[in-house]
Amino acid sequence: MITQSYLKDLTYAVNGAAIEVHKILGPGLLESVYHKCLRKELQIRGIAFQSEMTVPVDYKGESVSAELRCDFFLEQVLCLEIKSVERLLPIHQAQLLTYMKLLEAPKGILINFNVTHIYKYGQETFVNEWFRALPV
Repeated sequence: MITQSYLKDLTYAVNGAAIEVHKILGPGLLESVYHKCLRKELQIRGIAFQSEMTVPVDYKGESVSAELRCDFFLEQVLCLEIKSVERLLPIHQAQLLTYMKLLEAPKGILINFNVTHIYKYGQETFVNEWFRALPV
């Protein structure tokens, strides 16, 4: 059963994996490099995920091919978008929130690897109405 506590623990594990990748590689690389290394780190930690998953778009009851790709969809409940940019922008947040809505994911994490410390400056967590409806 998915609970808020379970999602909190999963978030902690995912953040730990990202911090490990960042600790080894440091900032300044392309997003694709961090993606490949984070994929490996999640495997090492035994966290189930889909990588670059196509996000389904339903428009008025009809499936639309929109070619949206979520960087990681973890344990079928957590969206993770990674970036390697000077700073996170509102459009990055909007992208993650949209993926969460389309995938009916209760929680999402946005991580920017192009910072000195991910935990302080490069990580944002979001929840929505599905999260609030989960048992604690």
